[in-house]
Amino acid sequence: MTETAEMTYGWRPFLMRWSGEWADACDPNDVTGAGDQEALQKRWLGFAPASGAGIAALEARIGLRLPPSYRQFLEVTDGWRHAGGFVWRLAGTREAYRPDGETHLTEMFLEHLDEDADPAELQEALVWTRGLQLDVESDAVSVALDPEDVDEHGEWAVLTWAPWRAAPPERYQSFWEFMQAAYREFHQLKAGGDDGRPFTNATTEALDAQVEEARRDALRGDHERAEAVLSEACAFGRPRAKALREQLTWMLGNRHSNGLGGLAADPRYAPDLLPALMGGRERGAWRNGAYEYHLRGGTEEVRALERTLLGQLQEGTYAYTAAGPFGDAVATAREQMRWGEANAAWRTLSAALPQWQPLGPDHLAPVGLTADPLLEPLFTSARGRALLATPRGEEATGVAGAVVDEDPEGLAWLADRPGNGQRRAYRFLLVEGVAPDALPALVGTEDGAKLNPPMTLWDARHTSWSSGDSRVRTTSSYDDKALVAVGRAGPGWSFAFDNHPQPFNEGRFVSPAAAASRHGRAVAVWGETDRFDRGALFHLSVAERGTERYAFTVRGSRCEHFGEIPQDLDPARLFPAIRDGGPHDGADDEREGGSDSELDGGCNREQDGGLAGEATALTAIATAFGVTLPRSALDHGRLHTFITRSWTRPPGPGETYVVLSFGPPAL
Repeated sequence: MTETAEMTYGWRPFLMRWSGEWADACDPNDVTGAGDQEALQKRWLGFAPASGAGIAALEARIGLRLPPSYRQFLEVTDGWRHAGGFVWRLAGTREAYRPDGETHLTEMFLEHLDEDADPAELQEALVWTRGLQLDVESDAVSVALDPEDVDEHGEWAVLTWAPWRAAPPERYQSFWEFMQAAYREFHQLKAGGDDGRPFTNATTEALDAQVEEARRDALRGDHERAEAVLSEACAFGRPRAKALREQLTWMLGNRHSNGLGGLAADPRYAPDLLPALMGGRERGAWRNGAYEYHLRGGTEEVRALERTLLGQLQEGTYAYTAAGPFGDAVATAREQMRWGEANAAWRTLSAALPQWQPLGPDHLAPVGLTADPLLEPLFTSARGRALLATPRGEEATGVAGAVVDEDPEGLAWLADRPGNGQRRAYRFLLVEGVAPDALPALVGTEDGAKLNPPMTLWDARHTSWSSGDSRVRTTSSYDDKALVAVGRAGPGWSFAFDNHPQPFNEGRFVSPAAAASRHGRAVAVWGETDRFDRGALFHLSVAERGTERYAFTVRGSRCEHFGEIPQDLDPARLFPAIRDGGPHDGADDEREGGSDSELDGGCNREQDGGLAGEATALTAIATAFGVTLPRSALDHGRLHTFITRSWTRPPGPGETYVVLSFGPPAL
């Protein structure tokens, strides 16, 4: 450690301000004890300054030179009363001490360490033995200066701990920082007190002016500056600061233990904030009433809204609305999200953000958007920042919000499998010239498939298992109907996507592309990781006007193909296993378009069990047909679903099959 010049601290003006504010906030009838009465009379929470001899005696007693901020503090006052709300007296030169041996706190902390404890944990446990103990009277709060945790200015860290906090010790960089925190705690407790006495002084007035400017900064788009100011004001307990700050942090994704500052209980703001508080996907608070604490003092108007929202959230029918042009944009964005167009929906909202109007002076953002089941998946942290960076409300400049396109274009993202086991297999159908809501008529089940309400694929799958009058679910080895999510796949194209298909059956597979191509072209794609050491699989089939034109299926190093396949989709060009040793040996001798690594995006190896060349094949398909699939909508969004006809043919003469039924036993 390289030491720098000792810092100088403004103890006297700081402590005099604190003492005066404490005295002004006191009810003389509530002040008991000779020490507090004297402090109130003198408007001074401290004592006489410590003498040079007293400071020298303390340093001789502990065998160390005191850290600068504590030493300078003692030169102003030899101890302190009411350091925050729970330390009633801090030690001066006569009371500060280092224990002679292990204290009960050290023993307790050591008992809770396991054999794998690291050195930092051991050092923390021993601070209560080696540290300079400063708490004289407190509500079971221990305060210690740590002589072995020293910064470049010679300052010792302060650690505090109380059993009732149920938390690890709190660390402060220096005694000065500890006292600053204690001062903020004093303000916070006084501001939130229920004694009915006003708590107003020069400090609170300055803070409230900063809060108002931070509110305007937030609406101007300078949310980082606003959040920093509001955080400081929250530490002082300023009443508006928490509600303003928690709207900002909510939009940035910090929703755990976020009650929006109690603003949802205000009937002016409840229409926007209460749905978010009750229905945020990360909270699901309506299920267990966890939001109730934040509605204390809510009027009957707010409670009536709560009951309405509860029904909508339970039924999944809640839809965010807003007045004016921004409300029109919300309706358009909901329609776009209904068909998976997340990037387009965000562009719609961001363009209209300057026209959003708050419901009152403390309303900073359209927080209720995050409760809408269709729109909520849009709000990643990046998009939350973009929204907050857009000038709006009374500070709007007309400049649209930043465009944040988070969905990758094309299809290659399907080959990027997450490490949680998702997308081990997928299959999808791309249909030209047909709207998504017309797909059930083309490839739906024979008994008349229809679109289900928008929901996640996970919810849709579990709903399909539990639907119907019977609780019995039946499946067979020959019937491969797919539960698919539908949406738009680019200009003029629709998609039907299944993220959990059964294993590909090469002997009985029937492509749905021919049936789907009544009005143009249709493309069926199936990708599958290696299952049971059979090799990873990739299938493509293309049909037009009811006729299958070409197809191929690659399994490991084998390839079966049909029809005249365009050069850009030639499996020998796309898959290294076929190019290097399969049925298409030599097909790449006069190949156009770049090197092997360029053709496969630099990824010629099997990854996560997928087929080498899968990403290249998906890119080639996307380019050939001008199509894309929305990753965020398929992974997290809510889309319409339906059940297709079987992707396999019925069993032929002499072929065996199995039918399985799941449900309660027959009585």
